[in-house]
Amino acid sequence: MQAHWTNPSVINWCQYLLDSYVHWTKLELMDRSGTLLTQAERLFNSAFVVASHGAEADPILNYGNQAALNLWAMDWQQFTQTPSRLTAESPNREERTRMLQQAKIQGYISNYRGIRISSTGKRFLVNQATIWNIHKPDGTAIGQGATFSNWKYLD
Repeated sequence: MQAHWTNPSVINWCQYLLDSYVHWTKLELMDRSGTLLTQAERLFNSAFVVASHGAEADPILNYGNQAALNLWAMDWQQFTQTPSRLTAESPNREERTRMLQQAKIQGYISNYRGIRISSTGKRFLVNQATIWNIHKPDGTAIGQGATFSNWKYLD
């Protein structure tokens, strides 16, 4: 089976994701040396979580690296068909929506903290997350990304 990060559309999305991160934060998310394929592989296999969704009215997750897939206990196909609102429990969705709107207005936010839930019902607290707007080089908004390396499971 072909690794999902080798798909040309995923490689392209990774570049939008990485370029947009630099645009907003003025920092690189990871080492950008090597080919676009090498960068996509490095992003997919990073120890930190990276996930994103598109710009639909009810955004669908469209990228999750292996750390994200593991944390949410999903495979690529399941993850990329999930409305991103379902990564939070119902009581936490309003707060999540406010945070995403704040990022949309500001371009990005850092030090976000919130509770999320895996596909198996395991709850976890995310700390020090960065959420940013993803756009094409022409400025067209195409989604939002999130990254974090600090989380803990809740009882």
